[in-house]
Amino acid sequence: MSFSDAGSIKKLHEVDTVLADELTVSDDLLKTIDLAEEDSPFKLSSWVFSRWSSKPQLNENCIATRRSVYDNPEMAQLYWPKQEYENLHRFDPTTRWTYREERSLVRKIDWKIMAWAALSFSALNLDRNNLSQANTDNFLPDLDLTTDDFNWGNSIFRLAFLCAELPSQLVSKRLGPDRWIPTQMVLWSIVTLCQFWLTGRTTFFLTRALLGFIQGGFIPDLILYLSYFYTKNELPFRLALFWMSSNLCSIVGSFIAFGVLRMRGVLGRAGWRWLFLVEGLITFSIGVATFFRMPPSPTQSRTWFRPKGWFTEREETIMVTRVLRDDPTKGDMHNREGLSLKRLWTAVCDYDLWPLYLLGLMFGIPGAPPSTYLTLSLRNLGFSTFTTNLLTIPSTVAGMITMFAITMVSEVLNERTFVAMNEDLWVLPFLVALYCLPENPNQWIYFGLASGLLSYPYTHPIQVGWCSRNAGAVASRTVNASIYNMFVQATSVISAQIYRTDDAPRYRRGNLTLIIICCFNVVVLYPATKAYYIWRNRQRDRIWDAMSVEERKEYLTTTTDVGNRRLDFRFAH
Repeated sequence: MSFSDAGSIKKLHEVDTVLADELTVSDDLLKTIDLAEEDSPFKLSSWVFSRWSSKPQLNENCIATRRSVYDNPEMAQLYWPKQEYENLHRFDPTTRWTYREERSLVRKIDWKIMAWAALSFSALNLDRNNLSQANTDNFLPDLDLTTDDFNWGNSIFRLAFLCAELPSQLVSKRLGPDRWIPTQMVLWSIVTLCQFWLTGRTTFFLTRALLGFIQGGFIPDLILYLSYFYTKNELPFRLALFWMSSNLCSIVGSFIAFGVLRMRGVLGRAGWRWLFLVEGLITFSIGVATFFRMPPSPTQSRTWFRPKGWFTEREETIMVTRVLRDDPTKGDMHNREGLSLKRLWTAVCDYDLWPLYLLGLMFGIPGAPPSTYLTLSLRNLGFSTFTTNLLTIPSTVAGMITMFAITMVSEVLNERTFVAMNEDLWVLPFLVALYCLPENPNQWIYFGLASGLLSYPYTHPIQVGWCSRNAGAVASRTVNASIYNMFVQATSVISAQIYRTDDAPRYRRGNLTLIIICCFNVVVLYPATKAYYIWRNRQRDRIWDAMSVEERKEYLTTTTDVGNRRLDFRFAH
């Protein structure tokens, strides 16, 4: 049957529904039933409002196996996984499964894989953000540090973080993220708790550098790991939950700080020292547990301490087959296969991702200094240590809501560029308001404006998924995700130098700089990025559409192009 014969496909799919309703479907029978249409993106809006939807509910016994290149005998071998691919023994293009099986399996992956990944990410943010909470307990005066020293500490952390991004990804690809991720967690938790013994400027800078170097690459490592289990349309929603878990961690961290900072004076030590010690021990415990909670791949959950594994043989077959049907490039590397210098250089020179790197560098600058200085500013305006920690919670909760909302908007519109731009659009009027404040503003007015600014819809998850999708291959994603995150970390290096001591306490010069950057992002950078990708897709369309079927087969058979260099690849925008 021709893939273009839509009428035949529809009729056969109707037969599938009847068969699935009336029969107990065996795997052998499923192999003879027609396939479902191409997978559509997960719609958070549909999931939220499904109870009130007037659309008929999908029959869960229908075939959920999506059409792919593996259903064309002439094309299948061109996309076949490498012999070294660790899950090859479970890959079976003839396997069929129902919506009921698929949904049950994805729920299991969410609980077994995604939930612990989110907890691991929260551990990162617990140790990465505790410096703000320490500032509410006279951290800088106790160590005889100025706000400029504080800025340099943040800059050193980010510089070390971004310098470690690419090396960390190379180590992760060789060892496997299931080994490298928990190793990172244990190492940085030790450095975190060692901050209990900080003595001054030198030790502060040293621990900032060590933390940044060890934590660098953690986020791309975790995203690469999740891509082993989810399709490209399932992953963006999980990434949104990923960063929502970060906000939850910030709330939990505020409550931990509220309690632990009251230990000031215990054994003659400051409260912030106990905060570093307690949170370091928490993340150390999570890191050790992570060694036992991250299977290397969908088919490797069985081990000496988990002899039965998490998934049955059929579930493993469905997991592997559905992921490769969705993206055949995921089978082109072993999960412990290192990157060659040639592949590394090719990914670095991928100029089609440079616009996204520039977005990663610029989009977060306007909101970063007000966020970093929130606790210091509130303390300077007269709020107590404990009140300041609690006052950081409202903007965190509001940020979760706006992130949830912007994700829904992105899905409904199937749009990335102009939706992601809304973070800077949100921040701009609040920056103008902060710029116009008098020298000694009412503390509650400042709190309201700062909280409103920091409630912006965080669009970083959208852009991370955007970069991953436009990379187009496992090797490229590994490198390009690191490069993108390096530019994001460089954002913090730049933003850490915008609020200066000689501009305190209202930082009018700094806020004017942020307003200018915000306007540039909204007026120039985002529209230019969208225009570039539209232009590149039209270039590819002209070439691809002019080729005959035979010419396309010849190209796919002989081409050395990989990932987004292939003529059949289209960029998301």
